Amino acid sequence: MRFLGTTARLRGGAVAVAVLLAGGVARAAAPVDTAARPEERFREANRLVQAGDVARGIETYRELAGAGLESAALYWNWSQTASTRRALGEALWALLRARELDPADAAIQRELERLKQAANLDAAELSPVPLEGLGRVARRFHLGVLAVLLLGASVAFHAASRLLRLARWPVAAAWITFVTGCVLAAVPVLASFTQPTGVVVRRGAPLLDAASPTGVSVGTLREGEVVPVLGTSGAYVRLQDSSGARGWASCADVWRLDRPPAAPREHPTPAPSS
Repeated sequence: MRFLGTTARLRGGAVAVAVLLAGGVARAAAPVDTAARPEERFREANRLVQAGDVARGIETYRELAGAGLESAALYWNWSQTASTRRALGEALWALLRARELDPADAAIQRELERLKQAANLDAAELSPVPLEGLGRVARRFHLGVLAVLLLGASVAFHAASRLLRLARWPVAAAWITFVTGCVLAAVPVLASFTQPTGVVVRRGAPLLDAASPTGVSVGTLREGEVVPVLGTSGAYVRLQDSSGARGWASCADVWRLDRPPAAPREHPTPAPSS
């Protein structure tokens, strides 16, 4: 079991959660046991999984993530644990969420490829929205920060051109930094308009004709498939699968990738696939 052998991940995860402590402890309304510090809860979850209590381990990971104490290491461990239960959809969701937080991690990409093959999914079923990778590119290379720095430099060069009227280089530098800054800034801006997606986390999840428990099933969703989210209504999401069929699915069957997981009492962890 790769989870048990990934000591660097466990150590890195504890550090990551500790860093998030400063911003997360203030969330008093979050469903995390405040009697223990987040890094202690994270270690507790790891111990539970190693002891074989997978359900309670995943529940603790979920509580931490739902409280906003997210890290790539937490989702990595969650994914590895879900894989041992053969819950491939849940494992893929957790790993994709980890990739959102740490797009530069090559180990995440390798594990995604392994899970994709295990779930018999093709590339289109993991990336249904053409521009969905723009946000990861922007975060990986800090394009927003670079854009601000370049635009600031453009203003400085423009001011220098007023002081050095006989020099031509400040004007050229001002235009170069301005255009480059605008191009880089366009990437995160475009990413903010990308359609949200979700992952089918339960095998045999029905695609319904209405957002209702009495809705008629018009198809079956593939476990692990990433689907565009077209809208929401209560405890249901409207989506489109890889075949082009549109309909509604329960939020318990399709977990969104643009936010932490919902509270367990609202959308319980799906049963493992056989």
